[in-house]
Amino acid sequence: MTYPFFTLLVGAFLLLCFYLYLKHNHWKRNGIPTVKGCIPIMGHLLPLITGKMNFAKFIQGAYKEYKDYSMVGMYKGIKPMLLVRDPNVVKTVLQSNFTSFHENGLKIEPDVDPLVSKNPFFCYGDVWSNGRKRLTYAFSNVRLKILFVSVTGVCKKFENFLNKQLQKNNKYEVELKSLFLKFTGEVVANAGFGIEGHCFEDARNANSFDQLFGDTFAESLVSIIRFYFPSINRFLKIKFLPKRLDQFFRNIVTENLEVRRKELVPRNDFLQLMIDMEKAGEHIDEEVVAAHAVSFFVDGVETSSVTLRFVGYDLAIHPDIQDKLRNEVISTIEKHGGLTYEALKDMTYMNQVISESQRCHAAICYMHKVCTEESELQGSDGLTYRVKPGTDIFISVHGLHSDPTYWIDPEVFDPERFNEERKQTIEKMTFLPFGEGPRICVGMRMAMLQMKACLANLLRNYKLELSPKTHIPLKISANHILSEVPDGIWVYISKL
Repeated sequence: MTYPFFTLLVGAFLLLCFYLYLKHNHWKRNGIPTVKGCIPIMGHLLPLITGKMNFAKFIQGAYKEYKDYSMVGMYKGIKPMLLVRDPNVVKTVLQSNFTSFHENGLKIEPDVDPLVSKNPFFCYGDVWSNGRKRLTYAFSNVRLKILFVSVTGVCKKFENFLNKQLQKNNKYEVELKSLFLKFTGEVVANAGFGIEGHCFEDARNANSFDQLFGDTFAESLVSIIRFYFPSINRFLKIKFLPKRLDQFFRNIVTENLEVRRKELVPRNDFLQLMIDMEKAGEHIDEEVVAAHAVSFFVDGVETSSVTLRFVGYDLAIHPDIQDKLRNEVISTIEKHGGLTYEALKDMTYMNQVISESQRCHAAICYMHKVCTEESELQGSDGLTYRVKPGTDIFISVHGLHSDPTYWIDPEVFDPERFNEERKQTIEKMTFLPFGEGPRICVGMRMAMLQMKACLANLLRNYKLELSPKTHIPLKISANHILSEVPDGIWVYISKL
């Protein structure tokens, strides 16, 4: 009995080896180069699972190593994944053949996260289309002018907070992420929901908006793996939005509806607009309104604070650029008679500084799309691949942003790359801070509004200097989705 059993065992092992050989030779058979380091069964996931690097770093490394190719193959376990490098191929995926690649790779189960699943980033079809139309209207020029009134109120709170800190000492040492989370959190509370966020108060309470994050985007390694294995999420029912936050936003909507039904004059905030758009006779779908509230929160707090943190870092280590931007801020405010909506629009050098900082430090370092309809990708180097539905497609945002093929001296921080003359020469699809195509970030204009208001208010009154607590070069965490600096970015803030 031992010999036949041994024969079967050997046969099964050989069949497994042959199966794995076929699976891990998919890219070779299709004439696409393969990233080195593929391990049977594991594919290229070992560095991610062991925590040696995050997926963004892996994607960036593959982008740089295969600089002579328009696309390069990888494996998630035994499943093929494709990294596209050529801007023309990127355009095919994000724009010209959008219908074949309209799904994002991060999946949210509607029965597990009903509120988050209605966010335009995670939904598809009519739900995506309707949600995007509402949010696009919410962030129109007319609506932004109205929301800006609340943003200026947050600017005053921000200034009062800094002045209070500077009463204790001539220099206020602070970690920029925590500082800017206060600002973006208060903007979302005031402009989004018409309530106090209490983000600038010393004695913090459960409603401080800058305390609501920490277990959503600040993802652990386990959570990252969850996103890339949606079948595990379907089985374990892991929530993206913790139960306490889900209930928090439902309560905000319920309580606001009760108050606003009694008010004769409607408020000028995002929540009021969503309520007005949901009205059908006397019925308002509270879950839909709560879902939009979550979208405003998720899109408005964390990514904007990450971007502001890196802008603050770049200004602190480039005092000449900080001075130039400060001069623009002060002169523009004088020209418009105050920090107005029109004044912010007029601050073009600030646009350049923010864009260059986004190029150097992308908040989200890669994009993940999924093929839904068979489509052919053709690279400028002659590589061609017929993509099958279900194939994961990756775009290295950081790779494109730092590629010397498209940027002269990409390691140099130079806002002049984005002046009126030079920005016309930037190759399409090589600068993707907000994505591109039909799924470009719908809250982009609101994000820029609050970031510019925050920086203008900061620079016209205060100076930024780097603290010795900041470790240079900056190290990005291996265990987070957004660009996270584990030791923080510390600065000194002082009065001018």
